[in-house]
Amino acid sequence: MIVTGSETQSLLEMRDREVPRGVSTAHPIFVERGEGARLWDVEGNEYLDFIGGIGVLNLGHRHPRIVEAVRAQLERFTHTMFQAAMYDGYVQLAQRLNRLTPGTQPKKTLLVSTGAEAIENAVKIARAYTGRPGVITFQHGYHGRTLLTLSMTGKTAPYKQNFGPYCAEVYQAPYPYEYRGWSSERALAALQDLFDAEIPADRVAAIVIEPVAGEGGFIPAPTDFLHELRALTAHHGIVFVADEIQTGFGRTGAMFAVEHAGIEPDLVCVAKSLAGGLPLAGVVGRAEIMDAPEPGGLGGTYAGNPLACAAALATLDIFESEQILPRAKRLGERIQREFRELAATYAHIGDVRGIGPMVAMELVEDRDSKRPAGMLAAALQADARNRGLLLMRAGAEGGVIRILVPLVITDDELELGLRRLRESCAAVLK
Repeated sequence: MIVTGSETQSLLEMRDREVPRGVSTAHPIFVERGEGARLWDVEGNEYLDFIGGIGVLNLGHRHPRIVEAVRAQLERFTHTMFQAAMYDGYVQLAQRLNRLTPGTQPKKTLLVSTGAEAIENAVKIARAYTGRPGVITFQHGYHGRTLLTLSMTGKTAPYKQNFGPYCAEVYQAPYPYEYRGWSSERALAALQDLFDAEIPADRVAAIVIEPVAGEGGFIPAPTDFLHELRALTAHHGIVFVADEIQTGFGRTGAMFAVEHAGIEPDLVCVAKSLAGGLPLAGVVGRAEIMDAPEPGGLGGTYAGNPLACAAALATLDIFESEQILPRAKRLGERIQREFRELAATYAHIGDVRGIGPMVAMELVEDRDSKRPAGMLAAALQADARNRGLLLMRAGAEGGVIRILVPLVITDDELELGLRRLRESCAAVLK
């Protein structure tokens, strides 16, 4: 399925003229419509979507109940700004998120528009609560594109470029990346070195971690590491912030990835699949921490938009009534089995990892050197597109193929997508 056609070409030429080159795109297609786990481009080509809006569409494209909820809200009103005049959807969603996130202590929720906003507000709240300046994040982590979240992101290319100087009082520690030699023990020792050499623990407001590093290459943090990190933060009075922006809402087979480790963060940042494709994000956490900023310190013009809140409430209803989490677990088992079989066949697949249906394969030049094979991954991505399968890359040099398939994909669609992936591996990795 080679991407050709006069309409696509015309739109590509317009894009080159009108959109800055810094906005990159994985696939040279323009989407006409979407349904479930499928997309159609302006030329009429059909694709199975294993990207899902980079984790935004866990419930697929245009879920009818989400469309219905947004349409009903559209008939009422579209915007007031919650800080000017309140509406029920915001507080109803806050109540449900407070009950849904891990932990039995009283919680409160701040709604914003984007994942980067959620992370920035979590840092503000942690600093207000502790009176401390320091923030620790991890290498290979990704937290956003604003100046603060870029400072917190542990991946230079393509995100950081020459956009600095970056924010002060942000420090990075090694992420426990076992395939690359970073065990939990070694990563924890490096964190202690950071306390000893750069910033003492009693000056750290927050430690922010993705339970599975997303853009870094779908690297799950080992359970023992998360347990030790939770104990360490509690001991030193540091706010533990779980960045569940990509991992939340069923992506790992649990509602939130930290549930696999059985830990309770102080704050949880959510976004992406919260609102079924509409821009919505939030910070959910312990009430006494969330209440640290004074009135007026939190908010935003579009924060908690009524249409997005309606979509999010419908999303949570769907998770309950359509048994999405059990479905996600079954998908994860099938995808992981397929990836392990591919790894046993092709020496260029150095590692297969993930939790539930959040699965990835890391491509390498050879298994001895473990050099990232970004060009091979790009070729695999392109070949799969030509077969009608959309894939996304991540990790060092873009050498990781990651799967973010909508959790509502049918069994037949999943098998068709995996067959196309096998065919692409046979063509590219031989």
